[in-house]
Amino acid sequence: MYIFLGIILVIVGVVMLISPKTFYQITENWKNNSEIEPSKLYIISTRFGGCAFLIVGLAGIIILIVC
Repeated sequence: MYIFLGIILVIVGVVMLISPKTFYQITENWKNNSEIEPSKLYIISTRFGGCAFLIVGLAGIIILIVC
């Protein structure tokens, strides 16, 4: 079960890291009526969050495999 959650975190982290605009389209675009691009601060914070998700997901998977 925890490996599955680790894999989900890794997938979400990779999407946030590689393509923050896609993550914006999935999570935030429905709040706007116009076709507004995400701000630079949103892109930077999303990439930072993606790094955190990726690190936590990989650490969780590695810890479960080792123990």
